[in-house]
Amino acid sequence: MKKILYILFFLNAALLTAQKIEKVAPPFWWSGMHRDELQLMIYGKDIARSTPEMKGVTIRNVRKTENPNYLFVTVSTKDVSAGKYELTLKNGGTVADNYTYEFRAREAGSALRKGFDSSDVIYLLMPDRFANGNPENDSHPEMAEKADRDKQGGRHGGDLQGIMDHLDYIEELGATAVWSTPLLEDNDPEYSYHTYAQSNVYRIDPRYGSNEDYKRLADELHERDMKLLMDYVTNHWGAEHWMIKDLPTYNWIHQFPGGDNSQLPEQDRRAGYANSNYRMETQYDPNASDIDRRYCVDGWFVSTMPDLNQSNPLVLNYLIQNALWWIEYAGLDGFRVDTYSYNDKEGIAKWTKAITDEYPHFNIVGEIWLHDQAQIAYWQKDSKIGALQDFNSHLPGVMDFTLHDALSVVFDEDKASWDKGMVKVYNNFVNDFLYPDINNVLVFMENHDTQRINHVYDGDLRKYKMATAVIATVRGIPQLYYGSEIGMTGNKDNGDGDIRRDFPGGWKSDENNAFTAKGRTERQKEYFNFTSKLFSWRKQTPVIHNGKTKHYLPENNVYVYFRYNDTDTVMVILNNSKETQNVKTGRFRESIGNSAKGKEIISEKTVNLDEITITPKSVMILELE
Repeated sequence: MKKILYILFFLNAALLTAQKIEKVAPPFWWSGMHRDELQLMIYGKDIARSTPEMKGVTIRNVRKTENPNYLFVTVSTKDVSAGKYELTLKNGGTVADNYTYEFRAREAGSALRKGFDSSDVIYLLMPDRFANGNPENDSHPEMAEKADRDKQGGRHGGDLQGIMDHLDYIEELGATAVWSTPLLEDNDPEYSYHTYAQSNVYRIDPRYGSNEDYKRLADELHERDMKLLMDYVTNHWGAEHWMIKDLPTYNWIHQFPGGDNSQLPEQDRRAGYANSNYRMETQYDPNASDIDRRYCVDGWFVSTMPDLNQSNPLVLNYLIQNALWWIEYAGLDGFRVDTYSYNDKEGIAKWTKAITDEYPHFNIVGEIWLHDQAQIAYWQKDSKIGALQDFNSHLPGVMDFTLHDALSVVFDEDKASWDKGMVKVYNNFVNDFLYPDINNVLVFMENHDTQRINHVYDGDLRKYKMATAVIATVRGIPQLYYGSEIGMTGNKDNGDGDIRRDFPGGWKSDENNAFTAKGRTERQKEYFNFTSKLFSWRKQTPVIHNGKTKHYLPENNVYVYFRYNDTDTVMVILNNSKETQNVKTGRFRESIGNSAKGKEIISEKTVNLDEITITPKSVMILELE
């Protein structure tokens, strides 16, 4: 009898030892949120055998899955005061484990925070390649990949402190918001510097700094009346994510059992893996086959990034709460959402709406990498095109990839024809009527995934000025990519690392420090001074932020458009030909009105509006008097 009691005692002790709480997500929450419930993900060995209790907080639902290491516990947050609450796991009448869960007091006015908009200029940077403010965190004992600046695809050591050290530079450039590519932990053994294969979505990668450092960056930007955008990834996680290694449910990710992976390198062969066909058109094509649509949405972006299943309510709720947590914790002003149109479209629409329900003035721009304006506009909130299929993405902003496409070729088209030359830019704006909110469209000439504009145009400063002037003066929200403002180049054909080079001066050993006027070369000064003057002017010019547009058919490869409101008018002239042009202004009279002169904002010279002479491959921006 005594032997049996000993056995029962040790079995019970082993059971209790196994059922310890290892992780809880979200790690804490806030009182007074719009959402009146919170789903806690509780993780630990065989934890599903326990029954949760939470004194002072009502448990609405307990969800168990086929994996006994997870409990999903939904609690009511209605009228829950800020404070600490004891979460208890019980086996019968025995306490298996306790966990203190905190609800924090929400900052005043948090729900009504104002996101980025068309008055902003966004500076896009890759943190690993921008500046190394703290060399001590270049490598980290918990992270697989160590720093190696000699390796194009390796980690080079840039970090959050490096960004904070150079906010003066970004502000001087005329930018008002910072979009950093992802900063959350990415523990891939190589190529982890881009951080799109995340391994823990509640933790800043320690090679960049800490969660507290990220919040400090937001605070320092806010002190300058600047904004911070997080690059958020909803479509996939990295293969090293701890939840991917112990899936809560089989369908937490999209799987293709029995698929043929024999064509892949051995290290990339994964059970249940199939690659996306990248054909986003299948999301709305009424004639698309089911299998093509499935391989677009459910296929993995790459073999090292398992595709998340947003149609699974547990996954969707996890992503929603994580996004809300970062907004509230860090004080964010917006999201750029990676690969937005690869997500399950109904699921991502719910995710987006949940965020904007909580923060009605928060802005989110989605990466919709398509080459047709109607297809891009489909994804913007309240799109009449989407409504034809009873679909509303609830996504406030989209990216103007068709303008990017035009800017990437047009300034090499010296001779105009029916479909070449400046008419390509003109035709982009012809279709503005397709967008429900044309001012909430991100305009750009390059980003971290495209060819560098200065490579495209072989370092021709004139063409850089023309392209930059376009994104600075048209409708929408302009985005600059770090380093182009000092003439940085890079060829994507040589690998992504070549378009993501280190910013000169971001490392103490750099001979050239382009962060300072004194440290710039003469060529870098030409680029920077133009860019800074242009965007600093834009920052103070409301007619560019939200004025109307009127443009005129290009003639002789010269394109003229106006931005105007009730009190101000700006005239933009782009001469894309190789000859000096004398532009007669009679046909622009409806826009020029009674103005006789204009001030050119870069040269600061006064220009007579009767006839305007403009040199080859150049731009003039005139404030009409």
